[in-house]
Amino acid sequence: MSTVDRSVSAATDRHLDRFGNAGEELLVGGVPLGRLAARVGSTPFFAYDRAGVTRAVGALRAGLGDAVELGYAVKANPMPALVGHLAGLVDWLDVASAGELAVALDTGKSPDRVSFAGPGKTDAELSVAVAAGVLIELESAREAVRVVRVGEGLGIRPRVAVRVNPDFAVQGSGMRMGGGPQQFGVDAEEVPHLLVLLADLDLAVEGFHLFAGSQNLHPDLLRQAQEHTVDLLLALAERLPAPLRYLNLGGGLGIPYAERDRPLDPAEVGGTLARLVEERVRPRQPDAHVVLELGRFLVGESGVYVTRVVDRKVSRGRTYLVVDGGLHHQLAATGNLGQVIRRNYPIAVGTRLGGGEVETVDVVGCLCTPLDVLGHEVELPVADVGDLVVLFQAGAYGRTASPQQFLGHPAPAEVLV
Repeated sequence: MSTVDRSVSAATDRHLDRFGNAGEELLVGGVPLGRLAARVGSTPFFAYDRAGVTRAVGALRAGLGDAVELGYAVKANPMPALVGHLAGLVDWLDVASAGELAVALDTGKSPDRVSFAGPGKTDAELSVAVAAGVLIELESAREAVRVVRVGEGLGIRPRVAVRVNPDFAVQGSGMRMGGGPQQFGVDAEEVPHLLVLLADLDLAVEGFHLFAGSQNLHPDLLRQAQEHTVDLLLALAERLPAPLRYLNLGGGLGIPYAERDRPLDPAEVGGTLARLVEERVRPRQPDAHVVLELGRFLVGESGVYVTRVVDRKVSRGRTYLVVDGGLHHQLAATGNLGQVIRRNYPIAVGTRLGGGEVETVDVVGCLCTPLDVLGHEVELPVADVGDLVVLFQAGAYGRTASPQQFLGHPAPAEVLV
């Protein structure tokens, strides 16, 4: 062991600055971590900083100005209290299931500002969406026919947009959802044929949605992708059977998870997109709602996953901190949700932030599998049973993107502070 004047890596330092601390304890929403754990009543749990979410939205809006409307992708984090908070901050909510739709509508958001995407919508989900009056983003010609049938049965003219699978791929994205064969959307070259079909159907066709990739941290690549997206959708808009009202440009803005990652500047990326819209979209489509749809970028950095050390052991020279959480709650942090090369998430002992002795340890979960590793060979202050370990960047794709039923452990609590 050694003594240093800081207890965590440079990557984690940035996140500690975001939340703040009171002595040795991390603050979440201004509440000391130990007190928050007592308030929640059990560990593990997810905690989301309400003010942090508000700041993230505000910083991006400052760059976007009035040129672009902002949408929240509920799938990033569907916690009802969090979605309710965001509903008052953003212009649109995007959902991907009837369950998420119910959460969105419960916020009081007007249905005409809710969109519904996803490649496998059931007839029951389409019926709920049409009855609610939300915008359905069509994934195929067959789905369009099904939507018409549902609308006829309800006596309602459905609102729809076409989700486009672009003929380009976005470089630098953690997960590509456009270009090449995809289960998402209608191939760009097939969209004109679909629009001819839609012109003869009893549908209110409002525009397009294109989402080409996620978790991108490269401003130049994002700009190029947005330019390609705008040009493609504007060309397709010339073939619309009605005036263009809705132009969803997707999102894809990433957040830093590892030390080598560099955060995006909201003012820079927002300003770049705003200029693009003013220069290319407004001259041709002055009345369209242009939407930037984001999930992770708005909520990811304002969340933490908190888990308690239940054992400390040494095996053949390696020290393990065994915690009561794990991959069944925070799958992405273990490297088992889309990572090719596993990288540690920013991590800290949230009850020992005062510096002092540090050591190299593995932080492992409570599950009976070697995959359950939350931190591999991380440098942390010396911790013991009862200490609270914090994983940062946990506000998106955490609880609901993890196999909670695996091995029968209880679900983690959530709190918006």
